[in-house]
Amino acid sequence: MRANPTLEIGTGLFVLLGFAALFFLTTQLPSSGLKLSGRKAGFHVTAQFDNVGDLKTGAPVTMAGVDIGDVESIRIDQQNYRAVVTMRIDPQFRQIPDDSDASINTQGLLGGQYVAIGAGGSETYLKAGSQIQFTQSALVLESIINKFFANVASGGSSSSGNSGNSAGSGGSSGAGSPGAQGAAGGPGHPGGSNKGPAGGSRGDGGTSHAGGSDKGPGAASAPPHGQN
Repeated sequence: MRANPTLEIGTGLFVLLGFAALFFLTTQLPSSGLKLSGRKAGFHVTAQFDNVGDLKTGAPVTMAGVDIGDVESIRIDQQNYRAVVTMRIDPQFRQIPDDSDASINTQGLLGGQYVAIGAGGSETYLKAGSQIQFTQSALVLESIINKFFANVASGGSSSSGNSGNSAGSGGSSGAGSPGAQGAAGGPGHPGGSNKGPAGGSRGDGGTSHAGGSDKGPGAASAPPHGQN
């Protein structure tokens, strides 16, 4: 069968266009640092974060959900070892209060990260070279999961420790009970040690009987009523 050159050329062009479209869509993702557009106008502000997570250059900068710029560059400050994010703000958004805050958020569960600016209440505005003072770093999913499992593990170990202490307290109470019962139950048994002192008290009662014998002669010296 003879090959058709036109069909082969058309198939090749279709594949090339598909790859070109895929590359273009990839560069437009917020998480990618590639942009095909030229340099845009605007002014630049900076913000420092403890952790930028997966933030990339080219990620959008938003305010109230509206794109107002993008991330120009990300570097680390050698003095305080914090990440410095340089953002380009579109020129029409020049009235942003200088006490606004910047936070790194995630678009959905698995989406790219972006910088969200929350408007402050100051009457002075950000300008070229300004630095946003109030920032919130990115929430790293791995750190949250590690903290969760660490809390679960520490809670389980403390619960087992409390159970062991309760078991030990119960054992000491059980060991002390027979002795206490023996000490308390001893006087109740016949021939107990406390019976002897009781008998001794009866002996003391015998002494009072001796006193009764003293009372006897006194009663004998009393004259009968008939003799009076």
